[in-house]
Amino acid sequence: MPLHYLTLPVTPFQQNCSLLWCDETRDAALIDPGGELPKLLSAVKAQDLSLKAIWLTHAHIDHAGGAGQLAREQGLPIIGPHPGDQFWIDGLAKQSQMFGFPAAESFTPTRWLADGDTVEIGRQTLSVRHCPGHTPGHVVFHSAAIQRAFVGDVLFAGSIGRTDFPGGDHATLIRSITERLWPMGDETVFIPGHGPESSFGQERRSNPYVRGT
Repeated sequence: MPLHYLTLPVTPFQQNCSLLWCDETRDAALIDPGGELPKLLSAVKAQDLSLKAIWLTHAHIDHAGGAGQLAREQGLPIIGPHPGDQFWIDGLAKQSQMFGFPAAESFTPTRWLADGDTVEIGRQTLSVRHCPGHTPGHVVFHSAAIQRAFVGDVLFAGSIGRTDFPGGDHATLIRSITERLWPMGDETVFIPGHGPESSFGQERRSNPYVRGT
């Protein structure tokens, strides 16, 4: 495959950080480095990769808590999320205290993302979809080349993202799933922010929150 990935659960919330790399160049990105940075950097080294960027789906502490420190220490750009999550970034220190996480460093993304943007790693390009509902600025990364989508906390195997946090909205989340994710195709496998992978087709058939949509 032209693009490879490794799922690395981190933080007490077992958040799925994804190490994604271009097979041709060995350039890599970390999607949602929420914490446990030594574990993540060890995985980069074990695969003999060159870490080039941090990509964020959204700015909840378990997804973005390690981004500021990692960017500073490794000299990496932070790509994403959408500007709708600015208030979550501003509140990372408070989030870390609230949930008992190590103190999170504040940061300003090198590049904000919008619906329809693309991101590149090595010679591979992924499309960006803005999928609000769990948070206002949530984005999803889609690789048509390998039929994979990194969806953060929008959709899970058998469930959907919570909408009871500030800025969350259930109807908006359902629209994001049906209008932005389903068109990627039933065969597309998604890597959620927590728990096992599934496919969009499987969730359309069996997920009680979005079945038949």
